Amino acid sequence: MPTALRRRAEAGFEWFGDLIYRRHWLALLLMLCLIVGLASRIPGLKMDTSTEGFLHADDPTLIAYDRFREQYGRDELILLTIKTADLFRPEVLEKLERLHQTLREQTPYLDDITSLINARNTRGAEGELIVEDLLENWPDTEAARVEVKARALANPLYRNMLISDDATITTIVIKTDAYPGSTKVEDVLAGFEDPGQPETAEPSAGRVPLSDEQNSEVVNVVRDIAAGFHSEDFRIYLAGSPVVADVLKRSMMTNMKRFMLLSLATISLLLYLLFRRVSGVLLPVAIVMLSLLSTLGLMALAGVPFKLPTQIMPSFLLAVGVGASVHLLAVFYRRLQLQQQEGGSRLEPSEAKRRGIVYALGHSGLAIVMTSLTTAAGLASFAGAEVAPVSDLGIVAAAGVLISLIFTLVLLPALLSVVPLKMEHGDGARKRHLRFDRLMVAIADIATGNSRTVLLASLLVLLVGIGGALQVKFSHKPFEWLPRSDPTRVATDFVNDHMRGASTVEVVVDTGQENGLYQPAFMQGLEHLGAEIAAIDQGELYVGKTLSLADVLKEINQALNENRSSHYRIPDQRDLIAQEFLLFENSGSDDLEDFVDSQFRQTRFTIKMPWVDSMLYRPFMEDLKQRFAHTLGADREISVTGMVALLGRTMSATIESMKQSYLIAILVITFMMILLIGDIRIGLVSMIPNLTPIVLTLGLMGWFGIPIDLFTMLIGSIAIGLAVDDTIHFMHNYRRYHHETGDVPEAVRSTLLTTGRAMLVTTVVLSCGFFLYMFATL
Repeated sequence: MPTALRRRAEAGFEWFGDLIYRRHWLALLLMLCLIVGLASRIPGLKMDTSTEGFLHADDPTLIAYDRFREQYGRDELILLTIKTADLFRPEVLEKLERLHQTLREQTPYLDDITSLINARNTRGAEGELIVEDLLENWPDTEAARVEVKARALANPLYRNMLISDDATITTIVIKTDAYPGSTKVEDVLAGFEDPGQPETAEPSAGRVPLSDEQNSEVVNVVRDIAAGFHSEDFRIYLAGSPVVADVLKRSMMTNMKRFMLLSLATISLLLYLLFRRVSGVLLPVAIVMLSLLSTLGLMALAGVPFKLPTQIMPSFLLAVGVGASVHLLAVFYRRLQLQQQEGGSRLEPSEAKRRGIVYALGHSGLAIVMTSLTTAAGLASFAGAEVAPVSDLGIVAAAGVLISLIFTLVLLPALLSVVPLKMEHGDGARKRHLRFDRLMVAIADIATGNSRTVLLASLLVLLVGIGGALQVKFSHKPFEWLPRSDPTRVATDFVNDHMRGASTVEVVVDTGQENGLYQPAFMQGLEHLGAEIAAIDQGELYVGKTLSLADVLKEINQALNENRSSHYRIPDQRDLIAQEFLLFENSGSDDLEDFVDSQFRQTRFTIKMPWVDSMLYRPFMEDLKQRFAHTLGADREISVTGMVALLGRTMSATIESMKQSYLIAILVITFMMILLIGDIRIGLVSMIPNLTPIVLTLGLMGWFGIPIDLFTMLIGSIAIGLAVDDTIHFMHNYRRYHHETGDVPEAVRSTLLTTGRAMLVTTVVLSCGFFLYMFATL
């Protein structure tokens, strides 16, 4: 920025400071109206911690998932896995039956519940197809229990789904309603669709999926019921994605509240120790809290829900708000101290405050505006992200930075005008300032007197950081954020290890024609895929079980052929397949609805697998799609969906979006730095201290084996914001003093004696505040 223009801007800020001092009550009234207007909207702020909320409404993966959910219901299942010595002892079966019935009667938003109690038992008797519950005829004798046990272990559909191979573990599967309280129009109009069109072309409008609050209600009820039945010889492990999501949400919110308060307390203590003034504590904290409340109110007003990644916003606004406030206060307090030394008691306190406010805004106002605009512009680059919460964060956090800027330039000077300030007297305050000044001068002399050594040491540190950064890996394992002793993590590990997986991937295949599922070649293809995919074992990622319409058809065919195991196969005639499905439907069972649409045009294929690193999901899903296309034909419409698919899409979209967003942010910040400094070469050089902290942070993560996940990816935004803040303040004042003196060492000393004090204070204060988060439970 040209010198003349910078001086006019600084003079404008001095005039503005004088105006705020003279009209402080009006300024306070306007700020109060703004705060109340926005903060009053907070009760309308909604929480969205669902995986679906990570993607935009028009994302193809989310659209495919909505269509799946419309047709087949919710794929997020609650699993109650029970460990006992022998499942088929009379007292165990009776307890299992009581637990099943209690869950069926008391679980809210229940769509279906499946266990050994009501597991489908398909058999033939005297030429008739009978579909009944496994324990429809209660086994009262030892012989009956042995027979039921043999049937359960012999049924391939039960293994690793409802019962373990050694008959000591069983699972109760709870499926909640995907759209509670709504009536599915397709059910009412079934049979009237255009036969040439799939019945689920578009999701129904106006239907509201199960909310976070409703999911928590379900999990809490199920957890309480399970606790009542849990015993040493009837151990219940509660797992499933709804349980993990609920635990993570509660843990994150608890940790955020607790450590936000601890961070504020630590920052307040350090501010007091550094400033030795109550106002030096209360005013920055007030600016931060009011900025946060106003931003949350703005989110509610704009209809933007608070999502899990948005939790970084309070920490970000804390950094931005404290930084800007401290820069202004440090210069203001320093000016008061110098005025007192120069004018003694001759200067009225009110006049001293007015001059301090005018000087502080003239000295730091332009730099504060430029840091805020630069940070906001960098954040706004996230607005185009493919991941919805990151996009929302870019817009909302940028707005929050601008709100914080308004409060720093208007509300803070107005509060300084009315808050009584103690004038420091005695040698103690003077000596404290002198010690601080000597430290700043020493740092300046080391930097300017040993510039080559400093640059060489910095280069070596940077190279070490780059070496570590090259070893950083992307990883996203939400349930592993929980402590190893956490009951949900223990349960998830138990289900993964003993029941071969706690999550599922869904593949939907559309044949393109009505009754296309009756084709023997297609059904044989599903059977072949079941065997092929069940054999996948890539170490951490393996397939525990597959389940498809082909399995149901083989079950029916066996039952209709005198229950002979040799007929557990796909019929080779189209008409016979159609007839067997018709007989199954006429038996009174509605289980086919879980596998096909009403036109027998499309079907689902369920793959059970463990919770693993989300980075593994995307290539696994691409492999699945290729296998299905190769076996069933490339002309089939194949969609890999489900919650796992959403996680895979979320991570890949996040990585690509963050790459683009950070690149755009760096370009925008570079342009703003050049604009502020007024010199292309120095502007480019000034980006080195902006980017070095990020490289060093990545280096530390790489050397210590800390992966980059969805949340740590966003930390770079805080690092950039803090680095830009310090760099702009330093360069702005350095250019001023260099223009005045023409001497580099003197300009550096003068810069550090003024803005350097605030830079050191903000760095120490925020570092200690953020350090506390190391003790979080997640």
